[in-house]
Amino acid sequence: MRILVVHNFYQHPGGEDTVFNQEADLLKETELVYPLTYQNYPGFRGLWQTCFSIWNIFGAFKLRKTIRKFRPDLIHFHNFHYALGPIGIRTARKAGIPVVITLHNYRLICPSATLFYNGQLFTDSLHHSFPWKAIRLGVHSHSSIKTAWLAFTNWLHKKIGTWKIPARYIVLTPFAKDLFVHSSIGIPANKFTVKPNAVQAPKKNHTSQIAKEPYFLFIGRLTEEKGIKNLVNAFMANGYPLHIAGDGPLRSLVESACTRAKNITYLGTLDAGAIYKAMAQCTALIFPSIWFEGMPLTMLEAFSAGTAIIASNLGAMASMIQSGKNGLLFEPHSIENLNEQISYWVTMNEQEKNNLREQSKKTYEECYTASQNLDQLLAIYQDILSKTTS
Repeated sequence: MRILVVHNFYQHPGGEDTVFNQEADLLKETELVYPLTYQNYPGFRGLWQTCFSIWNIFGAFKLRKTIRKFRPDLIHFHNFHYALGPIGIRTARKAGIPVVITLHNYRLICPSATLFYNGQLFTDSLHHSFPWKAIRLGVHSHSSIKTAWLAFTNWLHKKIGTWKIPARYIVLTPFAKDLFVHSSIGIPANKFTVKPNAVQAPKKNHTSQIAKEPYFLFIGRLTEEKGIKNLVNAFMANGYPLHIAGDGPLRSLVESACTRAKNITYLGTLDAGAIYKAMAQCTALIFPSIWFEGMPLTMLEAFSAGTAIIASNLGAMASMIQSGKNGLLFEPHSIENLNEQISYWVTMNEQEKNNLREQSKKTYEECYTASQNLDQLLAIYQDILSKTTS
């Protein structure tokens, strides 16, 4: 197959970029793949991109040129906001090329893209034909103007049928599929396929030689929706050792906590090797997110390293973890319940902990390996092309 994979990079790198690169590399092992990328910019150029995102003829020209040159059998979009925009879907249809879109976030059903606003879940937009409340609150970039423009763009393309063009939408969890199917977007349920993300496992014996240490670990963006405030407050109260790795807007809060609580250590940003070492070495990973995550790569990395996870009982986390089997779940926003689960973990004997770690590794091997991801992708493509031909 000749597959054109398209991705629009945000200003700040994130999990979507990682998944795009990983899947493109995987597909290259067996198929002819052409990665086409766009880039969002800050300042005046970014304003221009946002304004033209509703019908970006310049982005479409670049896509048409690539289609003529590469002649793909299928186009797989990961992200098209804002430097390309939804016109990319219509450009593909005009060229007669079937389209697949991976929905890494919830932007099509809410301008927030995260269903999160002001420290709380925000789901008001899901069941309204136009998100007036989201605009009033300015859920996108804390700007009513930006929110209104994105909402109008999505609404217009819903009205003219753009969102019904793709042959398939890939969602990362059954939970996400349910949200989209029961929203006002109007896309039939049979157009959604659940395919999780994946990660490459560490090299054989890379983590098995590393002895466990008694510290807990958090790795990720230091942002409000990741539950950083609850995490810090919980460990300031319980006194157990916590290592935090990552960067983001709440870095100063973490650094301040480290000066007041000697059990909390800030590691900064780690490279891939250091992440796997910390993951394999820690007693357990803490994942306190308070929004509907897509498919957290950090959790997949923990599974691949055979590390148990203590996560909030919400969205993707609830679908990935069976509490007491491959990890533990606690109630979101509840520092008390988080500390109860941490204390429960500490009081478990080593055999019980190792059982959960072995199940974590088994979860990875059964659901999230790179080879499984490639097989699932190719099966989706082949199903689409067979139906297109018939």
